[in-house]
Amino acid sequence: MSPHSTRRTTMRALVLDRPGAPETLRLSDLPVPEPGPGQARVKVEACGLNPVDYQVAAEGHPDWTWPHVLGLDVAGTVDAVGEGVTGVHPGQRVVFHGDLRRPGGFAVYALADTTTLATVPDTIEWAVAAGLPCAGMTAYQAVVRRLVVTAGDTVLVTGGAGGVGGFAVQLAARAGARVITTASARNADRVRELGADEVVDYRTEDVAARIRDLTDGRGVDGVVDTVSPESATANLSLLVHGGGLASVAGRPDLTVVAPFTIAPSVHEIALGAAHSHGDERPRADLSAMLGELLTLVADGHLDPMLSRTLPLSEVPSALGQLSERHVRGKLVYTASG
Repeated sequence: MSPHSTRRTTMRALVLDRPGAPETLRLSDLPVPEPGPGQARVKVEACGLNPVDYQVAAEGHPDWTWPHVLGLDVAGTVDAVGEGVTGVHPGQRVVFHGDLRRPGGFAVYALADTTTLATVPDTIEWAVAAGLPCAGMTAYQAVVRRLVVTAGDTVLVTGGAGGVGGFAVQLAARAGARVITTASARNADRVRELGADEVVDYRTEDVAARIRDLTDGRGVDGVVDTVSPESATANLSLLVHGGGLASVAGRPDLTVVAPFTIAPSVHEIALGAAHSHGDERPRADLSAMLGELLTLVADGHLDPMLSRTLPLSEVPSALGQLSERHVRGKLVYTASG
């Protein structure tokens, strides 16, 4: 263990005693975790809130021990490092997307695989950094890595006012694509600010019919679906020949597409599975993607969409609001309140 490690033995944390809804979370004192080989202990300055927090909390996970600490997207300062760690040092400003099988960042300290750490520039605030990993990297993987969106493409992003959707709109627009997104009327101006060329009100309009109208019947080159397997399945019919769909919230049913017709490519985005089903290369790629996003933010090319920061005590109610699927942008817990 690093000689720079803290002398504290307990820390404040927001814990889940058993599978349940966000309101069952409670504040408690837990032992300060010690970094093992290849790990760093991070003093948490901010932690992003994501739908996966309440989704996994509802069912629990077989690898959890109780009580469990949620929170995947952590930004803070390295406090100590474990055996064999090189290239990471106490005092370093970092951000990472954690392993949902392990205790997370709704606490004073969190552990991270050092392979996944990205350095946070001094010009970027903690809350901004913590709002990027899950939503930002999911969008980045969908738009940049899987769909390879380029100038001249027409791309549909569902849920453009949300975290993943908002980042996907920005990244697709930055690539030069024509971006169509779904959003409620109250969020129409905001998603246009992010780069959407056309906004379809999913509450009042026939989305498929409207998109065919907007594209003169052609359809779209790519879809980033953030809603559901049913939504992804329906959106397959909007793809042009050779188009691609990136599913964030569940796989579409490919049987609705006749073989050897539009020849779609379907990409399942499972960011966190880099921890559970990947080797060192995809885990290191988490750091690389985060580095790209941090650079875009630092250079003013990406809006981090930070909508609200909150203290640890307000995280349960904020996760409840997030579960209603009407939160715009990113909510982030900050140690400073």
